[in-house]
Amino acid sequence: MSVYEKLESLGIVLPEMPEPLAKFVPFVRSGNLIFVSGHIAKRDGKPWVGKLGETITLADGQQAARGVAVDLLAVLHAATGDLEQITRIVKLLVLVNAGPAFTEAHLVANGASELLGDVFGERGTHARSAMGVAQLPFGTCVEVELIAEVR
Repeated sequence: MSVYEKLESLGIVLPEMPEPLAKFVPFVRSGNLIFVSGHIAKRDGKPWVGKLGETITLADGQQAARGVAVDLLAVLHAATGDLEQITRIVKLLVLVNAGPAFTEAHLVANGASELLGDVFGERGTHARSAMGVAQLPFGTCVEVELIAEVR
């Protein structure tokens, strides 16, 4: 099953590549690697604001991370023209806007990791860092960046 068939089976339609919210590019290709800039969680097209462990539940945090992964896939599609060109998701960095007692950033990150595994299969397994931070742009709950390898 192709990546696009898997997306369709999951009910995912890739959005247009999101516009950067500041002065940077959405991705940089260097050799066979694509470095995708961090993307923030959005709900109804606006930053999904809140802190895990205070105003955002673990389940909502996982859903937010999953949504960011969909946006990252849209950027990879724009960067390659064809997601089948992705040979490996190499690395994710997941930043979680967390209250001082929240210690489950790794579980929030699973929302993005699991989606990438579902879409790419073995090619979607990756190295990952996940951490709680005091604040993220616009007060959003999750930010994710990605590195992918291409043919």
